[in-house]
Amino acid sequence: MGDSWGGLTAALNRWPGFAQSGIELINLSENHTFRLDLPDGARAILRVHRPGYHSRSAIESELAWMQALRSQTGLFTPRPLPGRDGELVQEGRFLHETRHMVAFAFEEGAEPQVGDDLAPVFRQLGALAAQCHLHVTRWTPPAGFTRHIWTANAILDPDAIWGDWRAAPGVCGETRKVLDKLDRRLRELLASYGMSRDRFGLIHADMRLANLLVADGETRLIDFDDCGFCWFGYDFGAAVSFFEESETIPALRAAWLAGYRRHRPFSAADEAMLDVMVLLRRMALLAWIETHPEAEPAQQLRHRYAAESAEMAERFLSTGTIDR
Repeated sequence: MGDSWGGLTAALNRWPGFAQSGIELINLSENHTFRLDLPDGARAILRVHRPGYHSRSAIESELAWMQALRSQTGLFTPRPLPGRDGELVQEGRFLHETRHMVAFAFEEGAEPQVGDDLAPVFRQLGALAAQCHLHVTRWTPPAGFTRHIWTANAILDPDAIWGDWRAAPGVCGETRKVLDKLDRRLRELLASYGMSRDRFGLIHADMRLANLLVADGETRLIDFDDCGFCWFGYDFGAAVSFFEESETIPALRAAWLAGYRRHRPFSAADEAMLDVMVLLRRMALLAWIETHPEAEPAQQLRHRYAAESAEMAERFLSTGTIDR
């Protein structure tokens, strides 16, 4: 097997049984994600982290929450595989630089698609979100726990975590004016809503379709890489990423709420903020498209996402809803 990934083949030696594995890139988004075909016939997943996005302690914090969810609630979460030294987070050469790497057990399942009947998936997704949120309100994180804090400033400011939405392709002229108005309105509404413990805490923060596996009718969450502290309703906003303007959104919102409320209260005030969360996520993605041009969604959407975001913003600013 050639080493077309700049040192990755050598890095596989850090895990027992991984040497001489077949390597296939299956996702390029925040990180490079590979499927490994192990010599013994088994499979594994290898996540190679983007440099500078998460520290080692932040990655270890992500894994700590995933393992706590699995052990304390029985929820499915991806299972990290330790390296030869027993550590879950490894370092290796990749594309000629040192990167953090985490291996996971391979899990069967299919990613749901926008054209599918997503109501059952969103009902389960709401239930999963509620159970995650319920867990974090009772869980004491380990010492040194650190994750991003997804506040309005962290998403909307010029130095935001994912970049500056103002620099995204197509953000100019009238589009820029409308999005500036939306930016101000989102900040106002979020400041009024507040960040009390019943509505703001540790969340998955990226429950989009690409981070779900459906197997035998069961929806499972994968890829906790963006987990951090944010409004609980943001998990719905993230769930509709890249198809926020679909006519199915009202039905999916209702399904998500039905699933959520089976496990945890979600007040009328919380529900009223869901469109705000969708738009906040959309602004984050607008910035993400600019700073992640190599990612497939960014390549597909970069020439129209700003204009479509402005259309959605105008609708929300004039009617108070994103629904058509």
